Amino acid sequence: MKLPHFMPLRFYNTLTQQVQEFAPAHDNTVRMYTCGPTVYDFAHIGNFRTFTFVDILRKTLRANGFGLNHVMNITDVDDKIIRNAAAQGKTIEDYTATYIQAFLDDCATLRLERPERLTPATQHIDDMAAAIARLGEGSHTYNSEGSIYFRIATFPQYGKLSHNDFGGILAGARVDVDEYEKADARDFALWKAPKPGEHFWEEPIGPGRPGWHIECSVMAIKYLGETLDIHAGGVDLIFPHHENEIAQSESLTGKPFSRFWLHAEFLMVEGQKMSKSLGNYLTLRDVLARGYEPEAIRYLLESVPYRKTLNFTFDGLKSAVTSIERLRNFKLRLETDRYPEGVQERMTARTAAASQAFTDGLNDDLNTAEALAAVFEYVRDANSAMDTGEFRAGDVAGALELLKRFDSIFDVLQPGAKGGQLQDAEVERLIAERTAAKKARNFAAADRIREQLLEQGIVLEDTKSGVRWKRK
Repeated sequence: MKLPHFMPLRFYNTLTQQVQEFAPAHDNTVRMYTCGPTVYDFAHIGNFRTFTFVDILRKTLRANGFGLNHVMNITDVDDKIIRNAAAQGKTIEDYTATYIQAFLDDCATLRLERPERLTPATQHIDDMAAAIARLGEGSHTYNSEGSIYFRIATFPQYGKLSHNDFGGILAGARVDVDEYEKADARDFALWKAPKPGEHFWEEPIGPGRPGWHIECSVMAIKYLGETLDIHAGGVDLIFPHHENEIAQSESLTGKPFSRFWLHAEFLMVEGQKMSKSLGNYLTLRDVLARGYEPEAIRYLLESVPYRKTLNFTFDGLKSAVTSIERLRNFKLRLETDRYPEGVQERMTARTAAASQAFTDGLNDDLNTAEALAAVFEYVRDANSAMDTGEFRAGDVAGALELLKRFDSIFDVLQPGAKGGQLQDAEVERLIAERTAAKKARNFAAADRIREQLLEQGIVLEDTKSGVRWKRK
């Protein structure tokens, strides 16, 4: 049999503005850094759009045979954190601990894989101060009122990631806050002098705390080396955050900071930008509280290719529920129906074509829409073949393998466990008891077991080939 020739893995590189074939620079391991949460509050669904994209990226890299060395930062010190912690009378550590754990719990709920290394910024203050001192030795910094700033004029390539022309930067103009407007390119703070009553670290460069941008540069280089394979995050980070990371990092090392830069587009809610003022600001927990399963939220977040804006709607969530149910029912049909012996050659070819289209879709810059279309078109054709008696017993293994490959990336087929939920083995035991009761013509007992299972969210379907069941 002719082996499929899959499309090589390609990504759109924000730096070059081109779709380029990807492979790690050294050996077979991808050295990847992604920007994690700033833990001043619960992460919202826009954040999880980006984190879900990173999860798809991880799994697609692994499906292509690459190993992963993935570092994600946790920003546990910045302007908002310091302000909020002081307002609540808490230390920075106590204030952020709640939101760090909430983030990890939310990631687990959405089945997002943990990076190989999570790096809280506050555990690397000494490294950051040392890097700032080295930048000073290279004349890239200056001091002002106890704070240390990066002098953008010393890095002529500034703007190469955002593709903005910052040639008219006003020399000496500077910005102290961690976030600022897209057109507001100024010298930025590497080290901030403490305000009265504010937490600070005592370092050889002076008392203070690091600016947001230096955190990622230092932790990425420490754990992944001077040149990364991939740096990823949301489009909102391209400028100023990632632009400033490049300026600092390349001024420190004299080498390219990252070979590929990948950025996920924004998430809208019901067609509008998400904001607290509009009342459409949603955390993952807000959506779960409305009764939606984590798999449906994950499916919606991953259904639109990462470089397209995603419109998060509750109608879209309902459609996600329907789509997942369709796939689960197909899998159940494969596992429980009886088919004529043999193999249908047309079905074998159709399975191979669907597998190739699925992989090619993902390898083409993570085109999740194309990958999903390949699977659903296959499910439609396979269901038709089952209905007409063309599907054979020998076709089952290939179809199940395709679903397994699909779920190794999208991870929505297995229902999430809920408190008190029956395990599969217990469900099977109760079904066997019900079957025995029916054979003994004890229909009242059989009905009680059916009701018991229904109360636990288990729906039974009696078919000619036996009892099928699924979770609601």
